[in-house]
Amino acid sequence: MPGAIYAEGLVKTFGAVRALDGVDLDVPEGTVLGLLGPNGAGKTTAVRVLTTLLRPDSGSAVVAGIDVLKHPNEVRRSIGLSGQFAAVDEYLTGRENLQMVGQLYQMSARDAKTRAVELLERFNLSDAADRPAKTYSGGMRRRLDLAAALVVSPPVMFMDEPTTGLDPRNRQQLWSIIQELVAGGTTLLLTTQYLEEADQLAHDICVIDHGKVIARGTSDQLKARTGGERVEVVVHERDQVATATGVLSGFGKGELSVDDHTRRITVPVTGGAKLLAEVIRELDARGIEIDDIGLRRPTLDDVFISLTGHAAESRAEENAQPEEAGK
Repeated sequence: MPGAIYAEGLVKTFGAVRALDGVDLDVPEGTVLGLLGPNGAGKTTAVRVLTTLLRPDSGSAVVAGIDVLKHPNEVRRSIGLSGQFAAVDEYLTGRENLQMVGQLYQMSARDAKTRAVELLERFNLSDAADRPAKTYSGGMRRRLDLAAALVVSPPVMFMDEPTTGLDPRNRQQLWSIIQELVAGGTTLLLTTQYLEEADQLAHDICVIDHGKVIARGTSDQLKARTGGERVEVVVHERDQVATATGVLSGFGKGELSVDDHTRRITVPVTGGAKLLAEVIRELDARGIEIDDIGLRRPTLDDVFISLTGHAAESRAEENAQPEEAGK
């Protein structure tokens, strides 16, 4: 039986750009799907289709048991959406913003007021509740936007890069709120550029690139595909990076990665701690001073690079508009 979010063969084009190219998704009820991919991969386009903001050229989708194309209004009553940018009325106070959203969902004025108080407290906005939203910091606006998405406690939530602009403390707080929601039965589709966020929150991860799903599985399953362990070395002197790279290549079981700026060299290996000791001895024998060395498992960053050919870009690079045409 399809999950709380289900899509089959979604296709969406913008001119010559094929933003979605046959995307299939299936998110079981009460779980989190992390949707990862490079900028322009199709993530936000997929979210917009599933939340009825865009109509696909072909394919089908069901959210909360409701056909997205046949009954979009019913879908909207069953979902919450937090987009990439805070959608709040800057001339209303935080309290008024939340009460307005509640009444738009046809809650009574009393219930909307009560719910606003609950959410303001939950998101640490009580002290600023009666200030206009235009006086809020970027992080505060983001939290207010997320609170607005939860006014009606929807069974299905879509969060498109929800922690962008939040400091580490507020990000951790939001992670806790998401975990509480999911523990209570909410289903969540989460897009993010913070790979540790997907590692922390997602039951399953779907990697999308050029509008196609190129990998899916749990975090551990995807890491296993990348394979092996990594030795990471930070060389003390920049002029010794090349020599150290030559040493490490003799131990490696795959392509090395060298960051000249941080003087960090990473190489996939097999052999565990015993091999690490051999690397240290060889570096010492060559007179190469190191600031740090360690053995680690693959991360989602390694998976991302392995699957897409590059790291997740910063959001600053994302403003070129094929986001409508592709992200």
